[in-house]
Amino acid sequence: MAMTVSQSIIGVDVAKAEVVIYQTETDELKIVPNTKTKLKAWLDTLPAGSAIAIEATNIYHLQTVTLAHSMGHKVYVVDGFRLNHYRKSTGGRAKTDASDARLLARYLKNEQADLRVWSPPPKIYTRLQSLLRRRAALVKTRIALNQSWAGEPLLKASSKSVSACLERHEALIEKRILDAVTEAGLLHQVKRCQAVEGIGFLTAVALTMAFQRGEFESADAYIAFLGLDLRVTDSGQMNGRRALSKKGDGEIRRLLHNAASAGIRSKAWKPLYEGYLARGLKTTQALVIIARKLARIAFSLMKNQSEYQSKAVLEASPQP
Repeated sequence: MAMTVSQSIIGVDVAKAEVVIYQTETDELKIVPNTKTKLKAWLDTLPAGSAIAIEATNIYHLQTVTLAHSMGHKVYVVDGFRLNHYRKSTGGRAKTDASDARLLARYLKNEQADLRVWSPPPKIYTRLQSLLRRRAALVKTRIALNQSWAGEPLLKASSKSVSACLERHEALIEKRILDAVTEAGLLHQVKRCQAVEGIGFLTAVALTMAFQRGEFESADAYIAFLGLDLRVTDSGQMNGRRALSKKGDGEIRRLLHNAASAGIRSKAWKPLYEGYLARGLKTTQALVIIARKLARIAFSLMKNQSEYQSKAVLEASPQP
């Protein structure tokens, strides 16, 4: 009778210069430089089909994730928010690179059945995400400089010059975004989303980009991917505070919030928005609901390859 080989469970804490690795079955802890050559050499030593949990960073984890996946290992990317709460639930008091590597391995060992294996995103997703984030950083910098220099008369001329330069860079990025969606054959999807009241070009691009990330079974799955799903805290007779999960790309949520703010000025969304306010909802709550509805409509349009009809929105009931 053949023996069952247990899967190798590994936790990896990633930093810019190095990765800290903990392998469960050997109880071994090691440090490897975060370079392609060294990472590949380490991955070559692992049993085939090893399961690797890696905490998401800004960009430093991507090389390890991509290499491990390409070499046939099962990779699970864990966000820091989830890992931090898991640490608290286990009574962990320390947060070091070594303890995080051990914690990631423990989390994967216990929760693997409910986790999704990482798969590489389409190139267009990565490209658009990078461009949208760079534009957002540029806009944030321009606004901060304008506000900081507004009260200084001596800086008025310089402020206008710098602001104009940054605006030219923004326009350049937006042109590259347009070129990217056109080359990828996604312009028709962008235009579908853009037909919805409130959704501008950049928001339409962000929604189309998110749609490319995977096969979403339903609008609820798409909403959850955007981080617009609600985290509910109820116990017994107590109904706790509802809050957005805020998973995924924060820039998409920011753009959707702006789209909702623009949309409530239209005939399609103004009655719904005023209806929510009349029921006692706060401005932010009402805007979040509108943003979620915009995302659901965009998903339906892209999923069904259909064209937008605002009549359905005008007749909708003001329910969250």
